[in-house]
Amino acid sequence: MKVVNNINPSVDGKGIMMGRTAYSDDYAMDQSLIVKVLRSPHPYAKISKIDTSKAKKLEGVECVLTYQDFPRIPFTRAGQGYPEPSPHDKFILDEFVRYIGDEVCVVAASTDAICDEALSMIDVEYELLEPVLDFEKAMDNLSVIHPEPEIHDMFPIGFEPLRNIAASYAMHVGDVEETIKNSEVVIKQSFYTQAQAHVMLEPHTVNARIDYQNRLVLYSSTQTPFHVRRILSQTLSIPLSKIRVIKPRVGGGFGGKQALHGEMFVSYITYTTGKPSKMIYSRKEVFESSYTRHPMRLDITLGSTKDGILKAIDCYVLSDTGAYGEHALTVFMVAGSKVLPLYNKVDSVRFHGHVVYTNHTSAGAYRGYGAIQGNYALESAIDMLCHKLEIDPILFRQKNMIKENETSPIFAIMGEGTEGTAMNMDSCKLEFCVKRGKELIGWDNIYPCKVENEQKIRSVGMAIAMQGSGIPYIDMGSATIKLNDGGFYNLMIGATDIGQGSDTVLAQIAAEELQTSLDKIIVYSSDTDLTPFDTGAYASSTTYVSGNAVLRAAKKMKSMLFEEASKVLNCEDIDIIYDGIIFTNKSNKSSITLVDLSNRLTYNEDQQQLVATSSYVGHKSPPPFMAGFIEILIDKETCEIEIVNYVSVVDCGTTINPKLAKGQVEGGIVQGLGMALYENVVITSKGKNITSDLLNYKVPTRLEIKNLTTEFAKSYEESGPFGAKSVGEIGIDTPPAALANAIENALGVRLTQLPMTPEKIRNALNIKEKIKNEK
Repeated sequence: MKVVNNINPSVDGKGIMMGRTAYSDDYAMDQSLIVKVLRSPHPYAKISKIDTSKAKKLEGVECVLTYQDFPRIPFTRAGQGYPEPSPHDKFILDEFVRYIGDEVCVVAASTDAICDEALSMIDVEYELLEPVLDFEKAMDNLSVIHPEPEIHDMFPIGFEPLRNIAASYAMHVGDVEETIKNSEVVIKQSFYTQAQAHVMLEPHTVNARIDYQNRLVLYSSTQTPFHVRRILSQTLSIPLSKIRVIKPRVGGGFGGKQALHGEMFVSYITYTTGKPSKMIYSRKEVFESSYTRHPMRLDITLGSTKDGILKAIDCYVLSDTGAYGEHALTVFMVAGSKVLPLYNKVDSVRFHGHVVYTNHTSAGAYRGYGAIQGNYALESAIDMLCHKLEIDPILFRQKNMIKENETSPIFAIMGEGTEGTAMNMDSCKLEFCVKRGKELIGWDNIYPCKVENEQKIRSVGMAIAMQGSGIPYIDMGSATIKLNDGGFYNLMIGATDIGQGSDTVLAQIAAEELQTSLDKIIVYSSDTDLTPFDTGAYASSTTYVSGNAVLRAAKKMKSMLFEEASKVLNCEDIDIIYDGIIFTNKSNKSSITLVDLSNRLTYNEDQQQLVATSSYVGHKSPPPFMAGFIEILIDKETCEIEIVNYVSVVDCGTTINPKLAKGQVEGGIVQGLGMALYENVVITSKGKNITSDLLNYKVPTRLEIKNLTTEFAKSYEESGPFGAKSVGEIGIDTPPAALANAIENALGVRLTQLPMTPEKIRNALNIKEKIKNEK
């Protein structure tokens, strides 16, 4: 292959580096109204009175909007397929506020300063209600967070709002309780994961205008422009044909922009006033009033034989969705579906649980999307079992983990199969990943630990992971390729580049099939008017789903080119040789260049515009696999951890662009280490986020992450474009469990709550010492 599986610079990188107009706010019209939100100071309250009269009289104020100005239509902000799997439990504005930072009212004014002054002039009286701030006490709490009768689910998801349950689910294979009862060795443990903030560089940003056709046009930093258009139409009763959503470059999303944040307000204001408007979240608003990762408690029980044959897995999950149920069911499901099949040889497995409402900031989509929480719990429990069995954790995994040409019944039960049958692992190089990772980290020289000196201990830990490649039978990607005179192409895709480089990867796929160079593929993406439909950037779908659509469109275009060339060369298609530049008749050696053929079709003979469009909906979701290994130095006194190296060996099929693939894996590793060691959304007992700025919310930097070693297994997924699977999320999953396992290997204590701070390690050591002394 000449273009695919080669390092190519991103198609947009140089322009962005040079400061070209690229991001949403760059496209905001001059004199746009500034839109800001007055937010709730209370975790749970009912607005008993709101006086906006003084604010409305302020010169420069265009409008002040309250819940009384909007139709009472329940919806979900989650950008997902339709019908949405998230409950419709949100109103554009409501008389109830359900967390500190929830929307109370909206102001549009001519300047930032006037907007801020108007917000300060609004008087609000609240009837304070008892908040639910402990998710373990949310279910059947006397305080009901969503008593309103209009809210509903689109199909059964276990939605019981009067019990504070946003979603619930249960599945099993075999008799788990009986298998555990008969197991020779059993371990049982609860694990807790925390809320984590996305911290993308570009905050939520959107602007709106009315165009010359009297249509609403939005520029939004969104991951899902087509879903944004649909949801706006539903909530504001604006015809779909009157809405256009354009996604320019996006300064990071990580799932946080798989939802509507501000689009409803600027759309309503611009559509009703006819004036352009814009809204940019402050960093504080991003922390307090957008999304976090779902905090979870995961109760794991494992049963095995004495010689290390895993017999049963039981996993109960309690997930905190916060004030609204966006992504509630699907994140919870992924905690099982993308984790439990790793150990496919068990006799029985059960996955069940509830997603509950609390008066916290809403949780939502975040890279890893439940799999990182599930992986932390299961892979930690596996090592705990190995310690109890006194078996090397690598040998245990090699004995029990899923392998190529195997399957798991969970795939069929939880929606990852083909028409009710379990998906087969046609490409699974997990065995190689484990073996190679073990070599790269120097496992045999360190495991379980080595005493470096009187102060420090060196240790290693590891974990394995899997993800998916899109959502089968649900999510669709599409692509259109147009031949231009001069022999270059336009590639129009609905797929959403949010900084991960999908425009480049999809252009490489097109260029490879069309036998041309990357510079001859000009990409236009994510404009609901001008590009074909695509679900957007989520579920690790773009390379596999959108890439297959691009490949199909390129094949169609290539077939059209051969047909037109055969007319000129007076031969059959099969008698043509094409090298990407010249079409040659094998028989008489007559030829025509692509440039001449394109010019002929445009200006001279057989004139027509060659356009090829194709779509793809996956019938399977082939998982990428990874083995992650960490080497640490830990201080016995301070319990501070130095990350010496993190080794990632990944099976993602063919790497379309190895450099971009490596960036995706290593970016995920850093975010996973952030969740494991540093990051924590801290909420006070009164529901206030006290980590709502980058001074108090710590993310890892180059000072903490000094060395990352990443390799890719040789793998080919037959159903993927040129053998590719996804790579966007797999990197984030293993760090929490790998680190927890390394800490236990060093100090003999098991941490079951993230993040694993020095304070928690010290407390665990103190408890260990106390128990030892009591004996």
